[in-house]
Amino acid sequence: MYIHRPLEDKDLEHICTFPQTEEELFYMFPRAYYPLMPEQLLEVARSRHDSTVVIADGCVAGYGNFIEVKQGDYCSIGNIITEPSARKKGVASYLIRVFVDMAFQRYSANYVRISCFNNNTPGLLLYHKLHFRPAELEERRTLDGGRVALIHMHLCRRDNYKAPYI
Repeated sequence: MYIHRPLEDKDLEHICTFPQTEEELFYMFPRAYYPLMPEQLLEVARSRHDSTVVIADGCVAGYGNFIEVKQGDYCSIGNIITEPSARKKGVASYLIRVFVDMAFQRYSANYVRISCFNNNTPGLLLYHKLHFRPAELEERRTLDGGRVALIHMHLCRRDNYKAPYI
């Protein structure tokens, strides 16, 4: 069973260990430099909304936030990452469901947005399982200048949502 709470400063150093490679960090936080440092994470957390951690067995096992909140319209989820030993155990699903509930209940959003790079197959499959559907595609550049597609996905309140989602 998982619980969640707001991000605390004491969590930053541990969360910085979650991205195991430069590629994983790019999926989580494309503008960050590897290895992720607490200062980078704190700076982005301060510019976002509802930075939240998932607790499993007393330890931080997941992290995410809202990139953008437009009351009564939409919320965009970002920076989703799980602790490596907690992957494939439902932590990310739980966290995304927390954000979906927040978006629909607290912010009266009509839809929730989440974005995923085309080569992040586990992320794409997870979001699809959670009923997010592709809505837009944007060309981006990797840190080494390569081309990559950022797939923007939506979950509409009217589609497949039953409160509480978690």
